[in-house]
Amino acid sequence: MTARRPRGRVATSAPVAPARRAALRLLRRVDDGGAYVARLGADPAVAALGPADRRHVTELVAGITRQRRWLDFLVEALAGRPLDRLSGAVRGVLHIGLYELLVVATPAHAAIHEAVALARAAGQARAAGLVNAVLRQADRRRDDLPAPDTGDAVEDLAIRASHPTWLVRRWVERFGRADAEALLAWNNRRPVHCLRVNLLRATVADVTAALDARGIAWSPSPRCDDVLHVPRLQPVLASGLIEQGLAVVQDESAAWVVRALDPRAGETVVDACAAPGGKALYAAARMGDHGRVVACDLRAERLAPLTRAAEAQGITIVETLAGDFRDLVARSAVPVADRVLLDAPCTGSGVLAKRADLRWRRAPEDLDALCALQRALLDAAARSVRPGGCLVYGTCSIEPEENEAQVAAFLARHAEFALEPVGDAVPPELVTPAGCLATLPQRHGMDGAFAARLRRAAP
Repeated sequence: MTARRPRGRVATSAPVAPARRAALRLLRRVDDGGAYVARLGADPAVAALGPADRRHVTELVAGITRQRRWLDFLVEALAGRPLDRLSGAVRGVLHIGLYELLVVATPAHAAIHEAVALARAAGQARAAGLVNAVLRQADRRRDDLPAPDTGDAVEDLAIRASHPTWLVRRWVERFGRADAEALLAWNNRRPVHCLRVNLLRATVADVTAALDARGIAWSPSPRCDDVLHVPRLQPVLASGLIEQGLAVVQDESAAWVVRALDPRAGETVVDACAAPGGKALYAAARMGDHGRVVACDLRAERLAPLTRAAEAQGITIVETLAGDFRDLVARSAVPVADRVLLDAPCTGSGVLAKRADLRWRRAPEDLDALCALQRALLDAAARSVRPGGCLVYGTCSIEPEENEAQVAAFLARHAEFALEPVGDAVPPELVTPAGCLATLPQRHGMDGAFAARLRRAAP
């Protein structure tokens, strides 16, 4: 006769799933060491896992990083003790257990069993009972979980939606409560990834046929004729389409920035802050690989992937130039160009769905510092535009200080430039009343981006 397991206890004899063990270690690196979630896929322990386990690790690490503030709140409320009384390993185990229970909807017995086993495997055997109790309480209270009640409605929303309060307050004031909540929900969902077809090497039909042959789900972009949406990147990366140069991972909003630039065959184009290079390569492709594209960035190692990608994509007109763009312009290393793209460093507030850790890396003071850098780069970029030429200023931010206000200040300093509407290059629903490109995730279903076309007066 099989002995009955004591009620309320969780067996821990089975080995811990390798994906959960890897996820715990990577979460510790993100929380304690400042590692970037997007770069953790190159970790040897993750690379050695099978495809299903790699997907599980990605889901856990990215999802828990996004939901960290809400998960911390739940841990404190359900454990009945402050976070600083729990070790980082125990917090990580509880985050994994709670995320699997409440977000992934892993069956309760499996999520709790694995979390307790993971605590023991992480050298936290004394906390196994706490982990078991917290997770069982969360399972029982699924429909009545603790809710933030600070007396500040925006603070409560920021905790529940797991965003910094300063960002949520800005968005509620700007968009209204309902629109802000939609933006927060977008940022917390699993991102939809985009593939841009490299029309120099393939047709859209070629790429979709290759995806179909491999059983990879896709859907066409509703607006951009050379962009496809895919729910998962790993099968695409494994397919070889990227290595062969047939397609490029690039969000639709980034494609619209290049279309706002509207580069033409035979022109000289400068990309002032080019790395990782997707926009420079798209500009070259839109030019039919005829002309000259100079891709600048601060460090040479950031430009190396661009060079490799250009070769794979059959692009020959892109050249790279390393250094601070302001210094490069000052010593005339940058050619005077028909079109200059300044895709400026910014808060990245439009790409928080894909950049899981970015929301925790930004503070209000960063906005002022980035705006000052954007101003300096804009002034440098203006010097590189030929008379009659075009400067496109873009960001992946949705903050007015980095976008509309930055453009207005530039025009006040530079009477030789005028704002030119992006016109038919961009769908009308993505164009502001002033004629700039502006995408908002909660309204347009893509990353947030901004681009203004600034025309220099002809002689």
